[in-house]
Amino acid sequence: MATIRKAENRDREKVWQIIREVISGGDTYVFDPATPESEMLSYWFSPEKHVYVAELEGQVVGTFWLKANQPDLGDHVCNAAYMVAPSAAGKGIGRAMGEFSLDEAGRLGFTAMQFNFVVASNTAAVRLWQSIGMEIIGTIPEAFRHKQNGLTDAYIMYRRL
Repeated sequence: MATIRKAENRDREKVWQIIREVISGGDTYVFDPATPESEMLSYWFSPEKHVYVAELEGQVVGTFWLKANQPDLGDHVCNAAYMVAPSAAGKGIGRAMGEFSLDEAGRLGFTAMQFNFVVASNTAAVRLWQSIGMEIIGTIPEAFRHKQNGLTDAYIMYRRL
């Protein structure tokens, strides 16, 4: 069973390793696989985000963040992003982080969660998010330049908390 906790400064190197591995495929995240470490860590740990890590047997194997999807009058809707180390795929880490994040978002005062950009061909993620109550509320045609598949749709997903 994964343990989820707030990320600490000491987690940055492991989080970078996870990010680097996940974006290297060019098939699930919009980030260029050549994005420098400093740029990615500045983005992932930016001040407006609540950043977490998932540990399995004492090792950081996943990370996610929560933040307001929009400022001011839209700040009651949460946005989130998740990454699981490829070596931990299939071990329930994504589900654990997703379920935890729904509760945490509510604790932080959010009333809904929205994912702005889920690559449609990332069927494992789409199924996972649907299984925890996220609904596809829109499709952005050809929004992602998939490394193998070319132009691919992306979904907007939403759930009330």
